[in-house]
Amino acid sequence: MSQQDSAKAFNADRREFIKTGGAAVAALLAQAALPSSAGATPSTPSPSNPATAEAMPTRNLGKTGYRVGIFSLGGQAALENGHNEAVAVPVIEKALDLGVNYIDTSSIYGGPERWSERYVGEVMKRRRKEAFLASKTKERTRDGSLRMLEQSLKLLNTDHLDLWQLHDVGTMTDVEEIFAPDGAMAALQQAREQKLVRYLGITGHHRPEALMELIRRFPFDTILLALNAADPHHFSFESELLPLAIEKQMGIIGMKIPARGRLLSAWTPPPIERQEHSWEGQGAIAKSPGTLTMREAMYYTLSLPVSTVIIGCGSVAQVEENIGLAREFTPLSQAQMAALTKKAEPVSKQALFFRFLKRA
Repeated sequence: MSQQDSAKAFNADRREFIKTGGAAVAALLAQAALPSSAGATPSTPSPSNPATAEAMPTRNLGKTGYRVGIFSLGGQAALENGHNEAVAVPVIEKALDLGVNYIDTSSIYGGPERWSERYVGEVMKRRRKEAFLASKTKERTRDGSLRMLEQSLKLLNTDHLDLWQLHDVGTMTDVEEIFAPDGAMAALQQAREQKLVRYLGITGHHRPEALMELIRRFPFDTILLALNAADPHHFSFESELLPLAIEKQMGIIGMKIPARGRLLSAWTPPPIERQEHSWEGQGAIAKSPGTLTMREAMYYTLSLPVSTVIIGCGSVAQVEENIGLAREFTPLSQAQMAALTKKAEPVSKQALFFRFLKRA
């Protein structure tokens, strides 16, 4: 098959997938909750934010049975900056006030001081019952991961996580380390058995193959994966990883929606010399603004069969904007999706910078 014929076949397959995805989105919006995962051992009732139902559409978080608002709060941006409590805590409070019922953070957000978990924990002292709380371990060993979890629970002011995730799985080396006899997988299973966590998940944004291998080896409840309008142009997650996650009835959480702003026309690239000295600059120098609006970026991903999208917010105003967009969302047509993919192509590499970082 020629390169041109291969490209035609890929585009035809993708068009069919997007069409199927639109139907799946409608199903996600309308379906009743699925039965909870048989492997999960929740010891407390699921969180419930009374403002969610009126704030935005909700979808099923896979086999967990939890109904999640289609916009969720990410733990980066304002939440990962040190000594930023005056900005970060109001962002979290406002998100909950306006109906967000899922908050994502990690043991590595905010450096060794773990600022993100600290800020979220400050709010969780008072409002733990309103948020499905997710954190992560980047450690690949059992003991290292359990130490991460112990500190996460302390910083988050809770006795359990709703979701604990293997963070940033990008290579087959990661997979083998995780599934080694003393690997992180043993920690996840132990934590669930001890009811320190309710559900287990994986996250990744580098390449799809390692994530697909994880899904084949273990029935994880959720996957947090990078999905934006540039995705089809480089190492696509849409083409095979996303359908596999759907087949496994996983909760699917989209991230990197605006790609740290690099996909947005309102974004101004930093000086090239600064990019060359930052981890984001490796292999994906940004020389121009993006090409999409925030509405286009969010609606593209929400028109795929995802449960929710997480976006880090730098201010209360950004929280309000994103919740407003979520409230007004209706799925895009096949033609609209294709147009946004084409529109993103000129900036696709800078918008997928995380797929070009050097890995061991």
